[in-house]
Amino acid sequence: MNILLTILLAGLTMVGPLAIDTYLPSFPAIGVAFGASPIMVQQTLSMFLFCFAFMMLFYGTLSDSFGRRPVILVSLVLYIAASIGAALAPSIGVLLACRIVQGLAAGAGSVVGRAIVQDRFTGAAAQKILAHIMMVFGLAPAIAPVLGGWLQVSFGWRSIFWFLAAFGIVMYFAVQRLLPESLAVKDRHPFHLGVIARNYWKVLCHHHFLLLAIAVGMSFAGVALYIGSAAYFVMNILHLPETAFAWMFVPLIGGMVVGSALSGKFAHRFARKTQAWMGFAVMILAGVINVGYNLYFTAAVPWAVLPLFIYSFGLSLMMTPITLMALEYFPNNSGLASSMQSFVQMLLFALVSGLLAPLLFDSALNLAWGVLGSLLVAVLAWLLAQVGKPVVH
Repeated sequence: MNILLTILLAGLTMVGPLAIDTYLPSFPAIGVAFGASPIMVQQTLSMFLFCFAFMMLFYGTLSDSFGRRPVILVSLVLYIAASIGAALAPSIGVLLACRIVQGLAAGAGSVVGRAIVQDRFTGAAAQKILAHIMMVFGLAPAIAPVLGGWLQVSFGWRSIFWFLAAFGIVMYFAVQRLLPESLAVKDRHPFHLGVIARNYWKVLCHHHFLLLAIAVGMSFAGVALYIGSAAYFVMNILHLPETAFAWMFVPLIGGMVVGSALSGKFAHRFARKTQAWMGFAVMILAGVINVGYNLYFTAAVPWAVLPLFIYSFGLSLMMTPITLMALEYFPNNSGLASSMQSFVQMLLFALVSGLLAPLLFDSALNLAWGVLGSLLVAVLAWLLAQVGKPVVH
C-alpha cells in the first residue's frame, strides 16, 4: 500500500515540474510562431512560477478545511482545462493567460501530498516516504525536457500541451479511484477567514520555520537558475540541439534521485541535523568545482554538467530532513505549514529563474557564481535557524 501511495503522490508532485520543463525546448519555436521576443517567451515560464508559488499559500489551508481529495481533484480539472487552452492558443497573450491558470492549478499535488504524508506517518517513517516520493518524482524533470524536445521536433510545440492535458487526466482518475481521504472530518479546521489569517500570522512569526524554508529555497535556487536558463544553456552555451536537453537534466535530476534514495536509508542512521550538514558540504563542493571549471575552461559536455549532478545529490540529502524539521513545528496545521513552506521555496524559485536567470544565462561562469551565491545565503539561513530554542506549536 505504501508503494502505491508513494507512486501516486509522486505523480501528483510531477504535475508542476512537467509543466515547467517539458516545453523548455520549444522556447525558440514559440517565439517564431507568435513573433515574440525571447524575453516575452521567458515570461510564460516566469508568470507560471509566480502563480504557482502564490497559490501554494492556499492549497494546504483549503485541504485542512475541506479535505485532501477535493482540493486535488478540483485543481486537476483547472490544470487540464488550462493545458488544452495553451495547446489551442492563437497568440502569445492567450498562451500567457493559460500558463497563469496552469500555474495557479499545478501546485496542489506537491503541497497536499506533503500534508498527506504528515497525516499518515511520523518521524523516520515520514522522512523515508517523503524521500521515496522525491526519488520517483525526480524522474519527471529528467524525462520532461527530453520528451519535450522529441515532441517539438516530431509534432510541434502544441503537442507538448496536449501531453500535459493527458497527464492531468490520468492523474485525475488515479486520485479518484486510488487515493483515500487522509484527513477525517473531525480533524478538519472550520473555514473561518479570521482564524486562517491568525494561523498564517503565527507561521509567519515563527522565524525558525521561515529560516528553514529559506535554507531549502535558496539551495534549490541553484537548480532554479539552470532550469530558468535551460534553453540558452543547452543551445547557446553548450551548442547542442533541442533534442539534447538530457545532457543537462539527466545529471541534474540523477543526482536528486540518488540523493533521495540515500536520504531514505539515512533516516534511521543519522540525526536530521547531521544529514543536513552532509548535504550542505556536498553542495559547497559542487559550487566550488563549478566556478573553478568555468574559470579555466570553455563549457562543454560532460564536464560542464558534472557539478550539477554533485549539487543536486547534496540538495536531496539536505532537503528532506530540513523540510520535516520545519513542518513539525506545526503538527496541528500541517497543511497550512506545508503551504507556507512551498510558497517561500517557489517564490524564491520564481524570482531566481524569472529575474536572475535572464541576467546570467549568457555565461556559464556567471551561472556558476549565481549558484554559489545562492548557496551561501542558504547556509546563512540554516546557521541562523540553529540560534535559540525552537518552539513546537
